[in-house]
This record gives sequence, C-alpha cells and structure tokens, in this order.
Amino acid sequence: MNGLRWTMIGAALISQLFLGGLSSAVGGAATDLLKGTIDEVLKILNDKEMKEPARHEDRRQRLEKVVAARFDYPEMSRRSLGTQWNQLSEKDKQEFVDLFRTLLTNTYADKVETYSGEGVQYLNERTEKEYAEVRTKVLSGKTEIPMDYRLLHKDNDWRVYDVVVDGVSLVNNYRGQFTKILHTSSYPGLVDQLRKKSDKIKAP
Repeated sequence: MNGLRWTMIGAALISQLFLGGLSSAVGGAATDLLKGTIDEVLKILNDKEMKEPARHEDRRQRLEKVVAARFDYPEMSRRSLGTQWNQLSEKDKQEFVDLFRTLLTNTYADKVETYSGEGVQYLNERTEKEYAEVRTKVLSGKTEIPMDYRLLHKDNDWRVYDVVVDGVSLVNNYRGQFTKILHTSSYPGLVDQLRKKSDKIKAP
C-alpha cells in the first residue's frame, strides 16, 4: 500500500485527534461534538494514573472507545471499498469493518507516546442537509497542515466518515489502494492482506 501518503495522513490525524490542544474561532454542532470527543481523549491522556506502564493497554482501549463513538467505521469501510461492498454478505461486511477499524486504530497508535504539544485551530464549519465539513489546521512548530473532517448526521449524531489531510482524502486514498489489489488479485486476497497486516500490528 502507499505507505508514504498514508504516513502523512496518519501522523497528522493522530496528532490532531489524539494529541492536539485546541483553539476555535467558529463552530457549530458538528464542531462542538468533535471538540467534545477530543476533550475526552485529552482527559485520558493527561490522567497520571493512566500513564503508568501497567495501564498502557487499558488507556489504549479507552482511547479507542472514545474515538469509535465519533468515527463511523462502517461508513468509512463502505466508501473505501467502493462497489465491492454491495456484493458482500452482512457477515463479510462486518469482517471487513473489523479489519479496517483495526488497521486505522492501531497503525499509528504509537504516535500517542510521542506527543510534543501540537495544537489545532478550528477554521469553520459548513453544513448541507445531513453532511458537514469541519475545517481545521494542525499546528506543529512552523508547520501548518490543513485537515478537514467530513461528517454524516445519523441517528441524531454527527459521525466522521472521512478525513482530508492537506488535500488528501483518507477514504479516497484507501479506495485507490483497495481497487488496485482487487484488480490484481481478488476480494479474498484483499482480506488476506488486511488480516495479515492486522495480525502483524497486534503482535508484541
């Protein structure tokens, strides 16, 4: 897979969602909910007891639970897989969602340990019917990285279904990678690659 491009997306995403101090000039309901999620994350990260080595796994699980409440992994999976999604059984869809979620949540989990005071500025929020986009930028030293969250209003809540980092969509990036694998191999081949990658990530 395109490691360099996803590294840029993942590093910036983790810096903001898991790590960033926040400032805000404008916002709406989607922005407020996104900020609420990050406040919960920061509370966990700043808990001295949770920083103890023995609590490492507990802290990680709590962080993943908070993030999962804001990210719509099934929607992200559906959009990333493309037309192949409609050909899957419900069981296969759930398996793909689980593997994709593991890939997203674990690949850059170690970035949490390298927090160095990155900040985030909220720029504006745009809404159209059930969709919203929250535009932000990550501030790290002299570097500013544009990052836009795309959210879908579902079940009276705003859930993230895509993140655009410096003009690169996480969903589009993965869809391109998955499509290439499907063209050169097969869906079982794609799942096998994701499963192997997931097992590698989980390995001590």
